[in-house]
Amino acid sequence: MSRLFAKKQHPSKRNSHKNNVLVGKFGDSPSPPKSLRKPKHGAMRGLKEKFKLYTGEQHPWQHVTFHLAHSVIAAILPWILLCGGYGFLVSLLNHFQHLSMVRDSKILPNVVMCLNIVLSLLLVFRTNTAHERFWEGRKLWGSMVNTVRNLARGICIMIEEHDPQDRVEKEATLRLIIAFAVAMKLHLRRDPVNSELEPLMPAFTYDKLQDAAHPPLEIAFEIADYLQFQHERQYVNIFQLTALQKLVDDMVDILGGCERILKTPLPLFYTITLKTLLVTYFLLMPWSLVSGLTWWTGPVLAFISFILLGIDEIGAEIEEPFGHDPNDLPLDFICNTILRNVESLIANAPSKRHICNYPKKVA
Repeated sequence: MSRLFAKKQHPSKRNSHKNNVLVGKFGDSPSPPKSLRKPKHGAMRGLKEKFKLYTGEQHPWQHVTFHLAHSVIAAILPWILLCGGYGFLVSLLNHFQHLSMVRDSKILPNVVMCLNIVLSLLLVFRTNTAHERFWEGRKLWGSMVNTVRNLARGICIMIEEHDPQDRVEKEATLRLIIAFAVAMKLHLRRDPVNSELEPLMPAFTYDKLQDAAHPPLEIAFEIADYLQFQHERQYVNIFQLTALQKLVDDMVDILGGCERILKTPLPLFYTITLKTLLVTYFLLMPWSLVSGLTWWTGPVLAFISFILLGIDEIGAEIEEPFGHDPNDLPLDFICNTILRNVESLIANAPSKRHICNYPKKVA
């Protein structure tokens, strides 16, 4: 026993170590070897790592770039080629001296500059508006993940079990919570009820959803009905019922927020005005550039059109963030996260309460 207390620290050293712990200083603790240290956050700025964090998929950066840019480039490529050909035509007319009047005009560069300013402001407004809708959708789905976790955890803890059938009904209801998120994804994508929902519910419920006008709302009704029935059986008290029903209401409110984004697009007249300005800008710009660029007018116009049309197309994609486009929200990944979380609760939640008897403290 004397050896156990042979290396006592001086009281001042013990107090300084205690103060360091309280203020978050752990300089005296041994640091892990360099081979086991985690990489700094700068390594996560790579495109491949960001894509894995965002969607859960691991791909080389070349594949990620092609996957994200394919839909945008495919939509604007015909217009890029058309602008490049139009620029070449202007260069050809300039070569044969057919643009002497236009080339000497002092008004055209000013008009192009004014269009450039107005177009830049409109594109910035379009991109900001689209990103705001995209980010609001992401926040709503993040709230859905948290609400599902809280509801599933509350059902596991609060609702009592008296026989094995109670356990079966509880697990079926927990999987209905997963089904609500999946049905919400399908509803926002305007997809019909499909086999994704079939393993998450009984066969009669799945058949009923086939003809339902609003499948997520039907699933929310089933969950709320189960909670009310447990209260009638006195397996949950009124305060617990109120808390659980509030979480179901929150899920429906999140669904309504996503529907608000889906059914309130950007005003169509704004889109028409932006497209008209883009066409006018591309028609006038090569006439002011051809005197200095000559045969490079076509490639330069194609490059500028690629930038401007690409920004416009990205805004059009993320304006409706719940679709199947590569730049839309990763709803499949979010639903898989919900599935893993709830299934983990089902697998690990005990069927009956276990009270841990801790040993008494020895004086």
